[in-house]
Amino acid sequence: MGGRGPYPDPVPSSHSHDHAGHSHGVDPDAPPPAPEVLARRRRAVRLMLFLLVPVGLATIVGLIVLWPSGGPSRAQQAAEIQLPAGTTYADGRVVSVDPFDCSLPGSDGAVQQLTCASVVVEVLEGDDAGEYQQLELPAEVYASGIEVDDVLVLSRDGGAEGGGIFAFSDYERTTPMVLLAVLFAVVVGAVARLRGLAALLGLVFAFVVLLQFMLPGILAGESPTLVTLVGSSAIMFAVLYLAHGLSARTTTALVGTLFGLALVTVLGAIAVATARLTGLTTEETVTLQGYDPGLDFSGLVIAGVVVAGLGVLNDVTITQASAIWQLHEVDPAMGWRGLYRRGMAIGRDHIASTVYTVVFAYAGAALPLLLLFELYSRPAGITLTSSLLAEEVIRTLVGGIALVLAVPVTTAVGAFFATASGTETVSMPEKGSPATGLAALRSRFAR
Repeated sequence: MGGRGPYPDPVPSSHSHDHAGHSHGVDPDAPPPAPEVLARRRRAVRLMLFLLVPVGLATIVGLIVLWPSGGPSRAQQAAEIQLPAGTTYADGRVVSVDPFDCSLPGSDGAVQQLTCASVVVEVLEGDDAGEYQQLELPAEVYASGIEVDDVLVLSRDGGAEGGGIFAFSDYERTTPMVLLAVLFAVVVGAVARLRGLAALLGLVFAFVVLLQFMLPGILAGESPTLVTLVGSSAIMFAVLYLAHGLSARTTTALVGTLFGLALVTVLGAIAVATARLTGLTTEETVTLQGYDPGLDFSGLVIAGVVVAGLGVLNDVTITQASAIWQLHEVDPAMGWRGLYRRGMAIGRDHIASTVYTVVFAYAGAALPLLLLFELYSRPAGITLTSSLLAEEVIRTLVGGIALVLAVPVTTAVGAFFATASGTETVSMPEKGSPATGLAALRSRFAR
């Protein structure tokens, strides 16, 4: 071909999560690719669409069939009966703090030194706004640093005899969380610009699917595995194209991502069945069982693996797809084997860092649990294979296997479609002709 294209550095020296430059999309300041490059990309996209269109249609059908009816589920009905009726919440401002000793005798006879507090709070909202209430705070709450003018979340039991009874529920965290969310959006928009804002839009879409489809569908008694697989596929279709644009490399990454989702689901189902994981290992799942014993808690383990791996899987596949297409643009004559071999040279670095990312992410989430096991005088083998820790270990291993295998699969898919696109050339319409607008749109998708 006549030029080297807009990507002068075809082989990154090592894996990097920042993906600087335009490795994931089109640099607006770079010259447009040559017509023959665009033609090959368009042909590759058409080939990949033969695979993606059926998957996309199946996802749409799954969303329609499995979409919750909107009526209360069995668990929701049970929760309405079992949870205290008439409980409301209101913010309260601390007016005074009066600590007092609430030490307790320990199991060994020694006194455990504890300090509790009696606080007066002003109710800031609701029917009791402006009233003052006296509350007693346990030692762990006082130890966190309660001060005058702090705002607390108060629970009010409206069904209690003699009127509403207030109690400490939690700290008020709306202000810091909103400020952090705004700062996050501003930073992403300032650094990544339109692409970053598109990624935030994709994140909003992901949470809509999670809150409106996946969670209600699971509570309605549908298979957690099937609901999560359909919902995750819909999320990936939207998020990848929103964040990285309509391009051949994004389509390649989507193929690899869907493969990873399918592999996680299959491996997760096999691992949960063979390891006999019940999913009833936490206080939350036991509470859910009390509301609806018919829920598939083993399926929830698989669903958790799929959701937890979405972000890292996206990162792995888009990096590999970008590397393959850059290599192909630099040397269109390179065959499938050459593209695959050079792409995997980059992918192996990515795999090494991804393994650490996955393992340490799960270890960090399970840190309190690991500390408890450190205190138990049980053999390490018994501890690792216990139901509570085995679930986390299997979740990590299944997710790790799928992420690692997604690298060679995405690399192979990208190399195959890049070379299968051939060397077809096209004639570009003259500037100002009626076909210019359509050609520009096709050119953008091909990039």
